[in-house]
Amino acid sequence: MITLINIALLLLNVAWWFAVAHIVMSWLINFGVLNLNQPIVAQLWDGLNRILEPAYSRIRSILPSMGALDLAPLVFILAIIIAQMVLGDLRLNLLT
Repeated sequence: MITLINIALLLLNVAWWFAVAHIVMSWLINFGVLNLNQPIVAQLWDGLNRILEPAYSRIRSILPSMGALDLAPLVFILAIIIAQMVLGDLRLNLLT
Protein backbone atom coordinates (compact mmCIF):
# COMPACT_ATOMS: atom_id res chain seq x y z
CA MET A 1 0.00 0.00 0.00
CA ILE A 2 2.85 2.37 0.81
CA THR A 3 4.36 1.71 -2.61
CA LEU A 4 1.13 2.79 -4.29
CA ILE A 5 1.06 5.97 -2.20
CA ASN A 6 4.68 6.68 -3.15
CA ILE A 7 3.84 6.20 -6.84
CA ALA A 8 0.84 8.53 -6.51
CA LEU A 9 3.02 11.14 -4.78
CA LEU A 10 5.60 10.85 -7.56
CA LEU A 11 2.93 11.35 -10.24
CA LEU A 12 1.53 14.34 -8.37
CA ASN A 13 5.03 15.81 -8.18
CA VAL A 14 5.48 15.39 -11.95
CA ALA A 15 2.09 17.01 -12.59
CA TRP A 16 3.10 19.91 -10.33
CA TRP A 17 6.29 20.49 -12.34
CA PHE A 18 4.34 20.35 -15.62
CA ALA A 19 1.93 22.98 -14.29
CA VAL A 20 4.79 25.22 -13.12
CA ALA A 21 6.53 24.88 -16.50
CA HIS A 22 3.24 25.73 -18.25
CA ILE A 23 2.73 28.83 -16.11
CA VAL A 24 6.29 30.06 -16.61
CA MET A 25 6.13 29.43 -20.35
CA SER A 26 2.84 31.31 -20.62
CA TRP A 27 4.40 34.32 -18.89
CA LEU A 28 7.48 34.19 -21.14
CA ILE A 29 5.31 33.93 -24.25
CA ASN A 30 3.03 36.78 -23.16
CA PHE A 31 5.99 39.06 -22.35
CA GLY A 32 7.63 38.31 -25.70
CA VAL A 33 10.66 36.48 -24.34
CA LEU A 34 9.67 33.27 -26.13
CA ASN A 35 8.27 33.17 -29.63
CA LEU A 36 5.79 30.50 -30.73
CA ASN A 37 7.25 30.69 -34.26
CA GLN A 38 10.29 28.82 -32.99
CA PRO A 39 9.67 25.07 -33.52
CA ILE A 40 10.96 23.83 -30.15
CA VAL A 41 8.98 26.44 -28.23
CA ALA A 42 5.84 25.62 -30.21
CA GLN A 43 6.28 21.89 -29.61
CA LEU A 44 6.86 22.31 -25.87
CA TRP A 45 3.87 24.65 -25.58
CA ASP A 46 1.63 22.29 -27.54
CA GLY A 47 2.78 19.29 -25.48
CA LEU A 48 2.14 21.04 -22.18
CA ASN A 49 -1.27 22.21 -23.39
CA ARG A 50 -2.22 18.67 -24.44
CA ILE A 51 -1.17 17.28 -21.07
CA LEU A 52 -2.78 19.92 -18.86
CA GLU A 53 -5.84 21.05 -20.83
CA PRO A 54 -8.09 18.12 -19.76
CA ALA A 55 -7.58 19.02 -16.09
CA TYR A 56 -7.80 22.76 -16.73
CA SER A 57 -11.03 22.45 -18.72
CA ARG A 58 -12.72 20.54 -15.89
CA ILE A 59 -11.64 23.20 -13.41
CA ARG A 60 -12.77 26.01 -15.73
CA SER A 61 -16.22 24.44 -16.02
CA ILE A 62 -16.61 24.72 -12.22
CA LEU A 63 -15.05 28.16 -11.70
CA PRO A 64 -17.00 31.32 -12.52
CA SER A 65 -15.78 33.33 -15.50
CA MET A 66 -13.12 35.84 -14.49
CA GLY A 67 -12.62 37.40 -17.92
CA ALA A 68 -8.99 37.37 -18.99
CA LEU A 69 -7.82 36.02 -15.62
CA ASP A 70 -7.44 32.23 -15.69
CA LEU A 71 -7.42 30.71 -12.22
CA ALA A 72 -7.44 27.08 -13.40
CA PRO A 73 -3.64 26.60 -13.04
CA LEU A 74 -3.75 28.01 -9.50
CA VAL A 75 -6.62 25.71 -8.50
CA PHE A 76 -4.82 22.78 -10.17
CA ILE A 77 -1.63 23.41 -8.18
CA LEU A 78 -3.58 23.86 -4.94
CA ALA A 79 -5.41 20.57 -5.58
CA ILE A 80 -2.07 18.83 -6.12
CA ILE A 81 -0.66 20.25 -2.89
CA ILE A 82 -3.76 19.19 -0.93
CA ALA A 83 -3.61 15.69 -2.43
CA GLN A 84 0.09 15.44 -1.54
CA MET A 85 -0.66 16.45 2.05
CA VAL A 86 -3.46 13.88 2.36
CA LEU A 87 -1.36 11.10 0.84
CA GLY A 88 1.62 12.07 3.01
CA ASP A 89 -0.50 11.83 6.14
CA LEU A 90 -1.92 8.50 4.99
CA ARG A 91 1.59 7.18 4.37
CA LEU A 92 2.70 8.37 7.79
CA ASN A 93 -0.28 6.66 9.45
CA LEU A 94 0.44 3.42 7.63
CA LEU A 95 4.07 3.48 8.69
CA THR A 96 3.29 3.92 12.38
